[in-house]
Amino acid sequence: MAGNVKSLNRVVLVGNVQPREPEVSHIPSLGRDVAKFTIVTKEGYMDKSNQWQESSEWHNIVAWGYNAKKVEKSIKRGSLVLIEGKIKSRKWQDKNGQDRRTTEIIADTIVPLDRGQQGSSDGSSSYDSGNSYNGGSSNLDNENNPEVTPEAQIDDIPYDDPF
Repeated sequence: MAGNVKSLNRVVLVGNVQPREPEVSHIPSLGRDVAKFTIVTKEGYMDKSNQWQESSEWHNIVAWGYNAKKVEKSIKRGSLVLIEGKIKSRKWQDKNGQDRRTTEIIADTIVPLDRGQQGSSDGSSSYDSGNSYNGGSSNLDNENNPEVTPEAQIDDIPYDDPF
């Protein structure tokens, strides 16, 4: 019966990069770049006393390869971005040897939504069309070494939660 079960791990977020600039680094063992940053999404509602209530959710984002380069080039603190990817949880040890667990969004698609970044005044886009933001975990990224997945190596890079 398990062979008939279908599942999907997909998330789409639109939010602002906060509280600091994205961090981009190179992982020599993979020969690949990785970007880490946090976005905040907000939602609100009117409570019983007709007062606006707002709540925020913070999301740890990880972008690999081509997307990491796009982040380095185009995404800054405060940028409004669309992120599409998958949810991934992992365990790691902090500097004190304590086991930690974090949940991240592994970005497959990153699109800047700020007007100044999205296009010129005539409405034309300054970004490549097609798959320019769709790189994430494609086969192209793992073409040279299909046995090594980026997620297997990320445990060496702790994510510092902004909280």
